[in-house]
This record gives sequence, structure tokens and C-alpha cells, in this order.
Amino acid sequence: MDPQQKAPTTTRAKTVFFIWKLMPRLVLLTMLIFIVVMAMAIVKKQNSIAADNAKAVTAEPPPVNTVVYPLYPSSIRDRLNLPGSIEPWTELELMAKVGGSVTEVLVEEGDEVTEGDILARIDDSDYTIAVQRAEAAYKLAKADYQRDRTIFSKGVIPEAQLDAKETAMLTAKADLDNARLLLSRTTIQAPLSGVVRRLDAKVGLLLAVGDPIGQLLRIDKVKAVIGIPESDVTAVRSLDEVNVTMQALDNQVIAGRIHFLSPSPDSSARLYKLELELNNPSRAIFPGMFVRADVVKRTVDDAITVPFYSVISRNDEQFVFIEEQGKARKKMVELGIMEQWMVEVKKGLKAGERLVIEGHRDIEDGQNIEVVKVVDSVDEYTL
Repeated sequence: MDPQQKAPTTTRAKTVFFIWKLMPRLVLLTMLIFIVVMAMAIVKKQNSIAADNAKAVTAEPPPVNTVVYPLYPSSIRDRLNLPGSIEPWTELELMAKVGGSVTEVLVEEGDEVTEGDILARIDDSDYTIAVQRAEAAYKLAKADYQRDRTIFSKGVIPEAQLDAKETAMLTAKADLDNARLLLSRTTIQAPLSGVVRRLDAKVGLLLAVGDPIGQLLRIDKVKAVIGIPESDVTAVRSLDEVNVTMQALDNQVIAGRIHFLSPSPDSSARLYKLELELNNPSRAIFPGMFVRADVVKRTVDDAITVPFYSVISRNDEQFVFIEEQGKARKKMVELGIMEQWMVEVKKGLKAGERLVIEGHRDIEDGQNIEVVKVVDSVDEYTL
């Protein structure tokens, strides 16, 4: 206290002086009390919020609307759907067997012919003359042989002379047969029944031996050629028939009998050539058409099957939900083969259980669910 300042002497002055001295402490105390009160209020509010949150967490969530599918045994097939194409049963190139000018062509491209039908003719003048010459030579050689055989029987000529005449006769006969064969080859006939795909022969065209005349295709039956992956060769080898779908014929399904399976791959893709025999009496199937082969490797009867979209994969686990007394039950499953959008369940489910196929991604194990629809077939239910 300033020594020059006098101490208060009256009671009132002393009281005011005392309060003035304590004012900073009172303000500090008041602030501390306010802070403590506010902290207690905040803690109380936090406890209240936590309690409300706990109530919200423990409250029973509302039921989730679901669609269920009762499970029952059915058949499922392990199948491949592979592309392929149609090839003619036989593709035959016709070549000229004799030389000469084409004098007549009796068919056109696209015509259907029967085995033995005449397709074209080659000028046979030279070949006819050759036959006449060979016939005369054979006639003379035969007469010489018969005359000498009569003389030989009388012991006039040696046996060697008779043998020479016989050899000459046989040689002349062979020359005659050859001349007749060449003459017959001037008439070009269909070696099989089929369709004229290509016709190279034209009237006036000079042909040499081996020149192309045309091409015949046999299509009363055809081959569907399919590429089989290496991993499926063993399964395909045990089959007898494979159904094919003809896209160009309004997706008509035709049963094809397995005709040939290549013992080695035909391409760098490691595909093995499978040939299927298809009957084609109406000639509606043309070479070059595309097909889809439905290769059924094996069939599992009395299998439990589910739609693949009902299976949930999470953390290397696969599971589904079934409905039991209004609650969702999680079931771990082991899957097998798949056909279209159905998949086999090898373990985890049994017939009679009701599978959740809609709403299953919004529920947890044990949660209440509301069944709004039961479908007897997944085909009648569209997601």
C-alpha cells in the first residue's frame, strides 16, 4: 500500500476496500464455477446422446420385404455351347481323264444331279478311231492265234511260235480295252449324287488330262464341324449325339451323330475338330451356315439348384439366405456345375428350404423379413 495513502477508517470504507481487493479472485472463482458447470452439462448431454444411440442400435429393425423360392430336386447339366459351321459331306473335284475339246455341257451350277448323270462330253472322234483300229488289230491277232493252234495240234509248228501268237492276241485285246476305256471317258458322268457347286467346263474349251471340270458337293447329309477345347475332349469322346442350333433356320435344333473326333488339334488354339453327321433330305442346310453346338458333358439328377444371383460372395465365402419362421438364416454353400443362370449347390442346402432370391443383399443373419411373394419357378420371376 502506498505509504502516502491513508487506510480507511470507517466501517463502510473498510468494507468497500476489502471487496475491491477480493474482486479479481471472485471473478476467477466465478469463471471456474461456470466452466465446471458447463463441463458437467456437456458430459450429461453426451451421456444422453450415447444412451439414445444405444437405444437406436438395440432397437429391432423393421422387417425387409423379400421374395422366396422353395427348393426342390431337379436335373442340371454340365454343358458347353460352342460355335461351328456346316461343311458338305463330300466335296469332290472333277478332273479331265482324257484330253480334247468340250462339245457339250448338260448341267449348270446349282443343279442337283444323280450318280451316273451325264455332265458334259468331250470330242470323241479320235478315240472312236482308236477303238476301231484296236478292234481290227485284235481281230487279226485272234485269227492268227486260232490258226496256229490248229496247226500246232498236228505237230507242224513249235510251241514257242504258238505262245508268241497268244501273247500278240492278248496284247491286242489289252489295247482294245484301253481304247474303249479312253472313249468312255469322253462322256463325263457324276460319280455321286449331289449339287454342282462349280462348273469349269465350257463348250469349245480344250482340256488336257488333269484339267478341272467342276466341283460336286454331297449335301443330302452334311457335317457340322465344331472346335472342342482340350479340357473337354475326354467328356466329348464318350458322347453319341450332340444337338446343334441352326441360326439361319429360325434356330431349329437338329440332333447330330458324332462321326469323327480329331486325335490331334487342328490349330494353334488347341481345338480338336469334331464332326457331326446331320441328315439333310430337304437340302435346307447349306454348307457355310453357322451353328451352335450344345455339348452336354454330364447330367446331375436330383440336384439342388439355385439362381446364381442369389449367391453372395464375400471374403472368400459363398453363402445364401433362407427364410425360417420369418427370419433370415445365413447358409454357407459349396457350388457345383452351372447351366444358364442356375447353379448346383453341392453342400449347404436341402429340399424344402425357402431360398431368399430378392432382398437378400439388404439383410443380415437372424434379421426379421417379410415374405411378399413365393415363386414356384425362377423363370416366372424377373429381377
